[in-house]
Amino acid sequence: MRIEIWSDVVCPWCYIGKRRLETALGTFEHADEVEVVYRSFELDPSAPHHGHERTLTTLARKYGSSEAEMRQRMEGVVATAAEEGLAFRLFDNVHTNTIDAHRLLHLALETGGPAQQRELKESLLAAYFVRAEDVGDHAVLRRAGVAAGLDPQRVDAVLASDEYADAVAADIAQARAYGATGVPFFVIDARYGISGAQPAAAFTQVLEQAWSESHPVLQTVRGDAGGEVCGPDGCPI
Repeated sequence: MRIEIWSDVVCPWCYIGKRRLETALGTFEHADEVEVVYRSFELDPSAPHHGHERTLTTLARKYGSSEAEMRQRMEGVVATAAEEGLAFRLFDNVHTNTIDAHRLLHLALETGGPAQQRELKESLLAAYFVRAEDVGDHAVLRRAGVAAGLDPQRVDAVLASDEYADAVAADIAQARAYGATGVPFFVIDARYGISGAQPAAAFTQVLEQAWSESHPVLQTVRGDAGGEVCGPDGCPI
């Protein structure tokens, strides 16, 4: 089974949704046969590459609210994250561009596979939400990439170029083709789409349904009169 997750590394619900999916997989009988791959989605492609303005200020202006009102809304997200074991520092975050983070995630997927990509994804999310680091800063990205096991020279080469930008664009185009207008967006076996950070129980239900449909159990039909068979002990003649 393959789960593809469209998300951004500055999306709080993407981190919360990630934890909830992991909770569901923790009790899923066939979890060791599930492959999780992350796909790119940019919430704000126009964001500065070196953010200085707090996300709180940016969002208040975008939605026409006061910073006090936005802080109250964000406090609710912080409380929800805490329920999933995540200590968010939303009020210290800066509004920043994520294209380079996504390009590194594609590097990780290509060179180290889904496992290394997942490690880097977790590192980037923790950097932004738990440590309030600027994930548009190449120094932050390089540190996260190397810590996840990426070759330092390849990290530097990717960050100094536009390598994998086409892969990021392709992910975004696929999200639109699926009808996704926001993230997180989960796709299971290219058949089931789940929008938003659903409760773990909802993920469990879809995982079990997808598994049963892709691994049908043979139904044995017996006639009213039964049927004679031969077994390891011979045939009842």
